[in-house]
Amino acid sequence: MPDALPTSDPLARVSTRPGELRSTGFGTTAFDALAPAAPEAVASGSVFDVCHVGVVLRTLLFVHAVLAIGVLFVAASFVGWVTAFALASGAALPAVLLWLLVACAARRPFGALPLPGQWIVAMGLGAVCGAGGALLAGLAAGNGFGTPPWLAPALAGAGLAALVFQWLRLRAQALLPADTTARLAELQSRIRPHFLFNTLNTALALVRHDPARAEKLLEDLAELFRVAISENPESVSLAEEVELAQRYLAIEQIRFGSRLQVSWELDPDAGHARVPPLLLQPLVENAVRHGIEPSDAGGTIRVRTRVKLGRALISIVNSVPAQASQPGNGIALRNVRERLRLMHDVAAQFDTKREPGLFRVQIVVPL
Repeated sequence: MPDALPTSDPLARVSTRPGELRSTGFGTTAFDALAPAAPEAVASGSVFDVCHVGVVLRTLLFVHAVLAIGVLFVAASFVGWVTAFALASGAALPAVLLWLLVACAARRPFGALPLPGQWIVAMGLGAVCGAGGALLAGLAAGNGFGTPPWLAPALAGAGLAALVFQWLRLRAQALLPADTTARLAELQSRIRPHFLFNTLNTALALVRHDPARAEKLLEDLAELFRVAISENPESVSLAEEVELAQRYLAIEQIRFGSRLQVSWELDPDAGHARVPPLLLQPLVENAVRHGIEPSDAGGTIRVRTRVKLGRALISIVNSVPAQASQPGNGIALRNVRERLRLMHDVAAQFDTKREPGLFRVQIVVPL
């Protein structure tokens, strides 16, 4: 074992608890060394990106709310209002769904147009879909092709499409700073310098008496930092995220020894779900820092994935010591919640819950 560095050295190794490998006394500052100082704002995608359940539901709700208010001006009674609203909905529903379907399928070429061209496409498509919806409603009522008044539904479709398009533009502008903030938080919550130095010193302690184990530890560390500093894709599979979290906890298990017990209950089918990169690693790191590190007796981390009702459920549960750890700033939890919202909108869920002796994080994402 090499001699300890002088205590004035910021990387000096200090003993943590009897029977444990030695680790650094380095602080818990964010992963600034590898993070760019000020990443450029990255657009979240085309304004016509309506391929999300939340956008579809909000658009349908908005259009039907406008219709419900509009037919109030022509209905003489409640029964008349219900009848008029049902007829209008019969035309509006297929028209809105067709507009959303075409916008979703052609979001890239539509989004590449200049702004005036985007307005023309949005309103023109709305006019065509409005007239088409009226045609379908007329056919369903047995009125044939010539009866529906084309001008009114076409103008209504164009007007509602203009309102929806303006909302999508405002939504994209609102998500841009949120996207940038989430990406910055992602960088800042990545693997911290103290973890790097602890792991390197753990490897030094293993090199002489267990070189194979030291080699495996350094391989895991290299993979973690390869992912941390690489240009990450928009999404990865849950199986890849689980593998990365397993590497992280394998390193920490060497450092903490028997104080850290890890349980994995993994459903291979859930591994196909798409999630933002570096989703699980900050969560298991939080579990180690706040559940295992402060406790003399250590604790347990349980990671479980399963499929339920066509969705992937991820659960991370860690024991909580009687003596609470120093409270964190919550960056990791906010980061995960925000990136899930940006990727899956209302189709994803993120919940945390403090139970007696346990802290639970549960994530639900579509398959």
